[in-house]
Amino acid sequence: MIEIIKSKKEWDSFLDKVDYYDFYHTYDYHELSIKKDEAFFMITYTENDTRIGLPFIIRKILDSNFKDLTSVYGYAGPISKNVDANFNNQKFSNALNSCLKNENIVSVFSRLNPFINLQHDVLKGIGKIKHVGNIVNIDLMKSLDIQRQNYQRRIKTQINKARRLCNVRKANTKEDILEFIDIYYENMDRVQARSSYYFKPDYFFKFLESKSLQTDILLASLVDTNEIIAGAMFIKTNDIVQYHISGAKEEHLDIAPVKLLIDEMRISATQENYKYFNLGGGYGGQDDSLMRFKLSFSKQLVDFHVWQHVVNQELFDSLTNSKATTQPDYFPGYREPN
Repeated sequence: MIEIIKSKKEWDSFLDKVDYYDFYHTYDYHELSIKKDEAFFMITYTENDTRIGLPFIIRKILDSNFKDLTSVYGYAGPISKNVDANFNNQKFSNALNSCLKNENIVSVFSRLNPFINLQHDVLKGIGKIKHVGNIVNIDLMKSLDIQRQNYQRRIKTQINKARRLCNVRKANTKEDILEFIDIYYENMDRVQARSSYYFKPDYFFKFLESKSLQTDILLASLVDTNEIIAGAMFIKTNDIVQYHISGAKEEHLDIAPVKLLIDEMRISATQENYKYFNLGGGYGGQDDSLMRFKLSFSKQLVDFHVWQHVVNQELFDSLTNSKATTQPDYFPGYREPN
């Protein structure tokens, strides 16, 4: 049986019934992630004692009654209960496609979560799953000493220096959060980030207010002056810690305070018995300076995949052919940014 869930109460109840999920699957994160003209829902499937949930953001396709589905920024994909590697997903596939057609969905895109097992088994034969790069994980199940041994030598020196010059604490006042937001915006200006990365101030406060999003914002301040020079936001769910966003003041980049904050979270998360510390990957899954920064903490690479599914091939082709595309791998092609 297929059902579409839109209420927080039903959504939270469904999360309680599955084996495993990340914060990217929560109602609260979806609510924070949508734009003014978007909505979100979770498609759920029940077959005897098997449960599958697929959360999506719904986008209208201009000048039509059709829509498409995408995932939140981060690592989403299906969550499930009583699914194993031998799961026969034929009934689920038929029910899902019927639902998507009834909802006038043209295409579906979702980033998958490298730390949730059996996502590929759930989606087997439905559209295609594509490997787009790697993400960097710090294995928190190893001892703190072994974790640190995997650091590059240079970063150990930088962290030791930053630890002498800085104090680290959690943000716990409105003033702390506003300071972090200013630093984050400055950081986005410096790297010339896209407008979608400029989250509104409300975004940060709602993370901390949400009972579904266990959020730590760590701040680094100078020992001598108590000036806050960097901050980083981490979200903890089940046994996963996600490195979400960060920023540092340009005049203090030589201290490498963000590296210190990541190291502090690694230590505390290990002591709190988390298993995975996902630092993410490069921009768009690329092997770039951001990826190299993260690799300085760990050499453990985890495959990152996305799911692409065309529901209405004829309309998909028509929409794509009507747009001059320059990135053949962009999905869906008709949404390629100008």
